[in-house]
Amino acid sequence: MDGADAGSFTHSVTRIATVSIALGIAVMIVSFSILHGFREQIQNKIFSFGAHLQLSRYDTNNSLEVAPISEPELRRQLARYPQVASVQPFARKTAIIKTTDEVLGVVLKGVSETHGPSAMRQNMVAGQFIHYADSAASDDIVISQKIADKLRLKVGSPALFYFIQQPPRVRKFRVSGIYQTGLDEFDEVYVLGDLRQIQQLNAWPDSLVGGLEVRLRNFERLDATFDQFYDKLPYEVRIEKITDQYAQLFDWLQLLNRNVIIFLILIIFVATFNMVATIFIMILERTKMIGILKAVGATDNQIREMFFFRGMAITLKGLVIGNIVALGFCALQYYFRIIPLDPENY
Repeated sequence: MDGADAGSFTHSVTRIATVSIALGIAVMIVSFSILHGFREQIQNKIFSFGAHLQLSRYDTNNSLEVAPISEPELRRQLARYPQVASVQPFARKTAIIKTTDEVLGVVLKGVSETHGPSAMRQNMVAGQFIHYADSAASDDIVISQKIADKLRLKVGSPALFYFIQQPPRVRKFRVSGIYQTGLDEFDEVYVLGDLRQIQQLNAWPDSLVGGLEVRLRNFERLDATFDQFYDKLPYEVRIEKITDQYAQLFDWLQLLNRNVIIFLILIIFVATFNMVATIFIMILERTKMIGILKAVGATDNQIREMFFFRGMAITLKGLVIGNIVALGFCALQYYFRIIPLDPENY
């Protein structure tokens, strides 16, 4: 049939069908790759700020500042769970940053690297992360790019923090670095500092922290681990899943997953329609040939198989071309960033 197709209307339709299948497959693979990578990046940025589970002292007050909890005691209890990959202490304290021209309310999040490097290091865009001294609390802070732009701060700039408490406190910090997650929930609110600064401001001993961030070895076990912690840990420990803390972000990611399914159905429908239309045109142009084949004894099944395998050949050719084009484009984009994407748009 290939030789008969040459120069005929069927030949043109066959080429169009092959190109349309290849284009549909290429668009589908590229779209899936973009959405999968986008989803992974957003999740990693969320996890870098809050891990998978957050443990703190149960409090009816929904304020960001909560009563302290004993880190050593809670850490010993968490050591019994093999699915726990790492545990990092933290504390939060609201503050007002005052510069020469601007004033801005923020949340100072105290972090520590005593038990391993902070996941927030991956979001650094300028300067360095907090330098932790052995003897005293570090004066370094890491601010977001948005806060830096609002307050006209840069790496090395001093910043005065006013803490509303009794008595009020003032601390002078130095901007050691700038981070950017692209998520307003973090970039517009949080400043990172040494955990010991908040412990000193609250007159806490070293053993007391605001809470613990627990990272699991497998995120898929989040719900099961949450249930385990809820049953086994002391009643005064409040357990929060990252998916509940930032429900709006994870709901948004779930919406993306549904859009992918709808898009996949549309691509399959278009490819199937093109294939059926091509075979139908081939049958119409081969009416005489079908009559001859029937005259020499060909059965209906044999004729159907002939057109079916011809259709499969066109489909496979389109699949191969589409995969080559899509994977080639993805490789170029991954290694060379030929099409830059602005995080602000996403």
